[in-house]
Amino acid sequence: MGVLNEHDRQRLRWRARRGLLENDLLITRFLDAHENDLTDQDVYGLMRLFDLGDNELLDLLLGRTEPQGSLDCPEVRNVLARMRVV
Repeated sequence: MGVLNEHDRQRLRWRARRGLLENDLLITRFLDAHENDLTDQDVYGLMRLFDLGDNELLDLLLGRTEPQGSLDCPEVRNVLARMRVV
């Protein structure tokens, strides 16, 4: 993927929409800063995070919990680490 085309960008932004305002703000801030340089691995990690429920995702974004089980993979950990510092 390397560079997201406009359609990919719109799909990613649509998938990023969450029910909790806190999640929306954190994810939007991350995408605003990094959308243009996301790798395939980053997008995979984001999609895995976007599959979570809002409260579980917020706990991960705020560092209250760490990825576990199948979510504990390099793609998720790398993108999550970057999301936490934005």
